[in-house]
Amino acid sequence: MTSTAVRILIVDDEPPIRKLLRVGLSTQNYAIVEAMNAKVAMELVMSQKPDLIVLDLGLPDMPGHDLLAKWRGEGLALPIVILSSRTEAGIVRALELGADDYIAKPFSINELVARIRVAVRHRLQSQGELSVDLVKRIVRVAGREVKLSPKEYGILRILVQHAGKVLTHRFLPEHVWDGLTDVQYLRVYVRQLRQKIEQKPDQPQYILTETGVGYRLAEAS
Repeated sequence: MTSTAVRILIVDDEPPIRKLLRVGLSTQNYAIVEAMNAKVAMELVMSQKPDLIVLDLGLPDMPGHDLLAKWRGEGLALPIVILSSRTEAGIVRALELGADDYIAKPFSINELVARIRVAVRHRLQSQGELSVDLVKRIVRVAGREVKLSPKEYGILRILVQHAGKVLTHRFLPEHVWDGLTDVQYLRVYVRQLRQKIEQKPDQPQYILTETGVGYRLAEAS
């Protein structure tokens, strides 16, 4: 283990899960720090300066969602991967609170490693003059910061995370608004979003319409 190894803080109250993660991730040359509850996790974030956090939502002393919201509210910009056996709604809520990704129990170490590798990459996503910092939740167009409503940002975040892929009229509301599937409601917010980030909203270059299907974010050329 070298001093340059990525340091991962595992926050989980189950010793067998922590052991599985410690052994599996150590073989991939990650440096592992462990916390069995939220209190210890908050202390280790300050003292150990991890590069990434793997966070279980079912903690004994504080709901994982609350801990996630506290960290993001304090400006903690570390990538956070959620470890959960919760429902899809709970996972969506975690993503809305600022989690970078999730993996559901039971899981394979190989899948978790793949998600960790993605999460620790440089997190500033760029499409031409549009840039979206998914940790700090900052959107810029041609270097100018653009203020978005939570719903507008939610749409853009999902599109960025799936850049180049067509996201259906059903997929977007379900993943942004926790099950709401009103297509007209979605179209209103996409129109508002385009007004803020597109040079010519009626001829969009970023958020492209797939007629009768949904939307996709154009990939950077």
